[in-house]
Amino acid sequence: MTGSVFGAATGIGSMPGGDAREAAKAVTGTFEDFPHLPELPARGPGADMIGRTAGMLVELYARVEPSGWRLGDRPGRDTKRARSWLGEDLDALEEFTQGYEGPLKVQAVGPWTLAANLELRNGEAALGDPGACRDLAASLAEGLRLHLAEIGRRIPGARLVLQLDEPSLTAVLRGQVRTASGYRTHRAVDRQVVEATLRDVLGVHGDGPTVVHSCAPDVPFALLRRAGAAAVSFDFSLLTERDDDVIGEAVEGGTRLFAGVVPGTDGRLSDPAGSVMGVRTLWRRLGLRPGLLAEAVTITPSCGLAGASPEYARGALAHCVRAARSLADNPE
Repeated sequence: MTGSVFGAATGIGSMPGGDAREAAKAVTGTFEDFPHLPELPARGPGADMIGRTAGMLVELYARVEPSGWRLGDRPGRDTKRARSWLGEDLDALEEFTQGYEGPLKVQAVGPWTLAANLELRNGEAALGDPGACRDLAASLAEGLRLHLAEIGRRIPGARLVLQLDEPSLTAVLRGQVRTASGYRTHRAVDRQVVEATLRDVLGVHGDGPTVVHSCAPDVPFALLRRAGAAAVSFDFSLLTERDDDVIGEAVEGGTRLFAGVVPGTDGRLSDPAGSVMGVRTLWRRLGLRPGLLAEAVTITPSCGLAGASPEYARGALAHCVRAARSLADNPE
């Protein structure tokens, strides 16, 4: 897959505040060649990551309980609220992408983070029930197919990029997801099952480009590549030299890196060249061609920006664009 399906810089997904038009305007105004659909979790349950994706499920419904989101029999007001907010976000994005042609990223929670965070009727995570995990993944795949089709109708010039958010993936693979009592953990899920399920869900986008995002440590790069992810999005500050080999293999295999180098919460931003210095250093360490940098790397914040102030969030997005330009202009 060529680098042209992705832009040089984009956001992760979440933004601060609750104004869909304001967020869409900021994202499309900053990322002129690779905008994304903003998510605004500050609006409350249903706008949060899990609730928003639960609202996309087909023939499965979830509601808010004191312990979190729980699967139930029929759509209730929490499902309606999630769908209504998603509709509002799509209206706003559509308004600010009139005539847009180019890549556009949309995000949803992946099957394993969903299974780790959605409860069954007994209050335990769906993760502990292999049948429930399969049903959830199938429902998610169908919901994403409909979601992508709707965005395709609304913004016909866009080449959609599907991002699955999988922050719980490493914990699922290592058996570190706690049970409801908190005393035990769910058994680690077999890596081949994890990979096959991800492949099925990513597969709903056909030949379209896909990204898997996790800002947790120890992102399983090789597994994600085998599952069919065209790009992997991660917090660059969490990489260690242990990751060098898998990163080198990923780049040489044509996988794009979404390098999260701009902090997701308020702080002083360094100069753009300073923000991508680590990326250049990694490149030298791996012995990769400097000219490959701009083709292989998209610059992003290190994680979502929901916890940032609106001023910082706008500044961080603009900083990503400048840092990507610095990388393209001076790859050495």
